[in-house]
Amino acid sequence: MAEEKLLLGIDLQLFAEEKTEEATPHRRQQARRRGQVAKSTDLNAALVLLVSVVMLYGLRNYFFENTGGFASFMLGHWMAQPFNEENLLHLAREVFTTYFRVMAPMFVVAIGIGVAANIGQVGFKITPKAIEPKLSHLNPIQGFKRMFSRRSLVELIKSVLKIVIVGFISYSLVRGGFETLLFLVDMSVLQSIDVVARLIFKVGMGVMAAFIAIAILDYIFQRKEFEKSLRMSKQEVKEEFKQMEGDPLVKAKLREKQRQLALHRMMHSVPEATVIVTNPIHLAVALKYEVKSEGAPVVLAKGAGAIAERIKSKAREHNIPIVEDKPVAQFIYKNVEIGQEIPPELYQSVAEILAMLYRMRGKI
Repeated sequence: MAEEKLLLGIDLQLFAEEKTEEATPHRRQQARRRGQVAKSTDLNAALVLLVSVVMLYGLRNYFFENTGGFASFMLGHWMAQPFNEENLLHLAREVFTTYFRVMAPMFVVAIGIGVAANIGQVGFKITPKAIEPKLSHLNPIQGFKRMFSRRSLVELIKSVLKIVIVGFISYSLVRGGFETLLFLVDMSVLQSIDVVARLIFKVGMGVMAAFIAIAILDYIFQRKEFEKSLRMSKQEVKEEFKQMEGDPLVKAKLREKQRQLALHRMMHSVPEATVIVTNPIHLAVALKYEVKSEGAPVVLAKGAGAIAERIKSKAREHNIPIVEDKPVAQFIYKNVEIGQEIPPELYQSVAEILAMLYRMRGKI
């Protein structure tokens, strides 16, 4: 029994088809509609944090003036006000107004950078399916697999790496400026704030440089994983081709149906012909000519073999003359399509055929 199970397992592995083919444009489009794209959230976060650090340092005087003015107003005005519900609501309104006025530039730029970073990675695409709830996410077995997947391992390594880098860079830079921090007690408030801001900016830029490097590596990894997840087996490529282009059997049947309809329409027009020109056995061509018309004779039908026999049979049913002229029949069959007029080089030959018919009918 054990050997049978082993053989069964081996057979299944042999028959399992590996996903070795690159994803087709259709598969990529379907994945994008489901919200599956190659994107690094770390890259977005790193860019937003970088811009935030730069803005905090560049607008430090703006922040200080607004917060300092608000603090002075609080200590000078609100401390003397009675504590009641009306003053409390007024104070809360002042706090929120000042906070949003001070932080508005940060919020606007951070949101703009976040949106730009997303669009830069995946383009502009709204995918409602990406936020639809999925019952598969509640599957404990799938959740357990995700916990010990390659992606989870990479995320763990990234988290540990971030902690180590932040700690190392912060310690190194703060230790380098530790002597300067000892003299803060002898500086004014503005000087102290400037020194601390410079040190924070230096630490922040060092950390951000490391974060961006990690984010770029993460983006490369995410793209590779995404491409790997989209790979298809040869059978899947064939099935998709059938769905996109149509099953060859269905297409063959459709072509056969179209051919039959075209043949039916052609045979239906044979009774309108003026003359049938034959090979005489293999080919048959039906021509229509109207005396009052200024145009040349028109080809109503043509065929070889069994179709030629049907054309001649239809012509006999409706008493249409059948004339043998091999060169004319062969030339029209090979070079003139149904519904087209005969070319000038056949005018003389066809005119002789029509003249003979009119003489036979006593019209000339």
